[in-house]
Amino acid sequence: MFTAQQLEFAAAIEGFCAANCGTARQRADLTDGGRLSNSPQLLTQLAKLGWLGVSLPEEYGGGGAGMVEECIFLEETARGQAPIHAYGTGLTAAQTYLRHGEEQQKKEVLGNLCSGRFEAIALSEPGAGSDLSGVATRAVLDGDRFVVNGQKTWITAAHLADHILLLTRTDSSLGKHEGLTLMYTSTDVAGLDVRPIQTMDGHTVNDVFFTDVLIPVANVVGGVGDAWHRLMRGLNVERLIIAAMSLGAARRSLEDTIAYVSTREQFGKSLGSFQAVRHAIADLATEIEHCRAFVYHVAQQIDAGLEDSLAREGSMAKLKCTEVAKAVALQGMQLMGGNGYAVEFGMEMQVRKALAPPIYGGANAIQREIIGKSYGL
Repeated sequence: MFTAQQLEFAAAIEGFCAANCGTARQRADLTDGGRLSNSPQLLTQLAKLGWLGVSLPEEYGGGGAGMVEECIFLEETARGQAPIHAYGTGLTAAQTYLRHGEEQQKKEVLGNLCSGRFEAIALSEPGAGSDLSGVATRAVLDGDRFVVNGQKTWITAAHLADHILLLTRTDSSLGKHEGLTLMYTSTDVAGLDVRPIQTMDGHTVNDVFFTDVLIPVANVVGGVGDAWHRLMRGLNVERLIIAAMSLGAARRSLEDTIAYVSTREQFGKSLGSFQAVRHAIADLATEIEHCRAFVYHVAQQIDAGLEDSLAREGSMAKLKCTEVAKAVALQGMQLMGGNGYAVEFGMEMQVRKALAPPIYGGANAIQREIIGKSYGL
């Protein structure tokens, strides 16, 4: 499935993670005692290696490779528990700039991401999560700029990002899918207020309030009023990004579970020697391998230029991989017994991290709707 060069790339990332964030102590040092979900220091190291934005064009600081290589990076860094979760969000934003942005926007934002800086994307609102057509954040044209008012929520890395790409409503007289516009702003502008949302996984997401924020017309990404169709076409890659990260997390949970049941003894023999445990491991491993084959199938299709026709497959990948990652972590906790619930053994952290992906990036109930409708139902 992979070329020799791609296998070498995967091995290099695995080695990097083992050396730099392979222990709980190292990860704690990188994340302020575990209070943060992202490490600017680690992103800078990865940028110096030329691995950030490996799928982005070289003229914008990327690696000039494809989505297969990007998925390898996402999978292996998730497997290695590298605290760079927000990179996937920045990469999602980058895809929008790459497809629809002006040349200067691409140079500024994509170059930023590839150099190890954070980028954010703001779609969801208190009244518009799964249904983004309900976006109410208003952008009113005033000369050569928009005046933006509203609230975005669940915005990953807004507290770290240099820019926020946001979905606004520029015309309320049209249908709910019309009159929507994508634009971006720097995070240091007047009237922008970022407030943390504390979750069971620490501080990763935020509420973002816009109060008379001035955004130049030149910061529109794509055309005014046509964001819906541009946004829908770009979500296929976002779902693949989430799927690849979940795949890596699932592999790590399985590997840690196997290591535990191979050495933990009960009734005079290892847990792994019990048939029930072996069969549970076999089922999980089979699920993961099917996920892995499908993720890279979709990545290859994107590299072949078929991205716009992959709505069904993108949703399938996101749906399956996130649910398998959750199932593997929960089963790992169960097989590890009380130790699975203890911070010392790490599985409780993997469970916490596996609970959110089935919700964000389009809840899995929405992915099922997309898949079902693709069959004319």
